[in-house]
Amino acid sequence: MQCEGHQEAVTGLVLSGGGARAAYQAGVLAAVSELLPDAARNPFPVIVGTSAGAINAVGLACGALHFGEAVERIRSVWQNLHCDQVFRSDWAGLMLQAGRFLRRGLLGMRRDKPLSLLDSSPLRGMIEREMDFTGIAAAIRQRSLRAVAVTAFGYDSGHAVTFYQGWGSIDPWFRHRRVGMPTRLGADHLLASAAIPLVFPPVRLQHEYYGDGAVRQVAPISPALHLGATRILVVGVTSNPPRDDAAVPASVQPPSLARIAGHLLNSTFIDNLESDIELLERLNHIGRILPPGREKRRLGLRNVDVLVINPSQPLEPIAARHRKSLPLSLRAFLRGPGATQVGGAGVLSYLLFEPGYCNELMELGYRDAMSRRDELCAFLGAQAPVSMPETADSLGAG
Repeated sequence: MQCEGHQEAVTGLVLSGGGARAAYQAGVLAAVSELLPDAARNPFPVIVGTSAGAINAVGLACGALHFGEAVERIRSVWQNLHCDQVFRSDWAGLMLQAGRFLRRGLLGMRRDKPLSLLDSSPLRGMIEREMDFTGIAAAIRQRSLRAVAVTAFGYDSGHAVTFYQGWGSIDPWFRHRRVGMPTRLGADHLLASAAIPLVFPPVRLQHEYYGDGAVRQVAPISPALHLGATRILVVGVTSNPPRDDAAVPASVQPPSLARIAGHLLNSTFIDNLESDIELLERLNHIGRILPPGREKRRLGLRNVDVLVINPSQPLEPIAARHRKSLPLSLRAFLRGPGATQVGGAGVLSYLLFEPGYCNELMELGYRDAMSRRDELCAFLGAQAPVSMPETADSLGAG
């Protein structure tokens, strides 16, 4: 059974980054599509994404004239994804890139070549095959889409630059280390936004090299507000279960390189988003307790409804269960840093672009969204369904 009704406010969708973890977002989107009374209608006039979330975001925008079909294409890609479609995972490719990394990073040779541990050229091919970027302009012309944006980090300027394509009435913005720049989006913008530092190569756009947009993105929700959203659905890629420090055994060994890298990745992709949501909730609270009048108008306070859907389970154990699905060459490549061990599953959860792991994340996203269907329908300005299936069978995930 579907939601009934229609949306009146300008609803924004924010898809955070996180490599293979972004498969979770495809499951949430599948649930949203199923809940809508009209699956063809795009419920998100403003769509914003970062890193792998940027690829999902632009995939939606390219098909915004038929939301349900766009979600199905995104889900199909994640359902059948393999590592070699994102980066070279064959022995020759891994060894060649490792040699380049050592020569460039340690010996200072070939300074004209971007530095990275992995070769992400297959990702470009997949983006160009799967996305019709002309669909963005068509959706904007027909008012099915107000704006879509992706954020990348400029290595020279140190700015988080949000590249957006939308209505001509949307003005660029300039904040401290945050810039909004109108453009016609293409594959290079997605590759730049998804270029995890040191893992994937930075991408040159105009006169500057750009990397993963989550780096120094201190206000991940802000671009959606600049683009006109008045309420926002945020789909994250991490869970925060309560932790009992007394139950955590003391480690007898120093942390491995993979465990250190996992914490650095979490800091890059997760912490800023959670802090921004907390700040927005505090501003909403201040706005509610202030009496309406000149002071409230002077402060520019307006309520922004935010609904956050995050994984209900930690993703690291899921990645650890599927670590043997990695190609043998990649397992050997990651064994030394400790990424194939349970303690290094944090890194693995970002790089495990394989069907078993991605499908399990999609199923989790679907279940998590359906468990909050009443909130979702209310948020989208619709009547909640009387009953819904309790399984993720409709995903068709293998």
